[in-house]
Amino acid sequence: MTDEVPGPLVAAGEILKMLGVSRSRFRAIAMHPNFPRPFQTLSVGSVWLRSDVEAYIAAYRQPRPAADEDEPG
Repeated sequence: MTDEVPGPLVAAGEILKMLGVSRSRFRAIAMHPNFPRPFQTLSVGSVWLRSDVEAYIAAYRQPRPAADEDEPG
């Protein structure tokens, strides 16, 4: 059996960076019904299709200002 993976995969660690959140906040986001289902769950954890996570971010996450844009001035 040779299942083809339809694109790059990401695990929780990569998604934390993509979202810019803590591990506990990611767990809450992953429980949301609009967050994509894992592509596969392995003994070491779940993996998602990068394209699914990117589509979620584009649809449901507000853009964050760059670090230097946070400062008044």
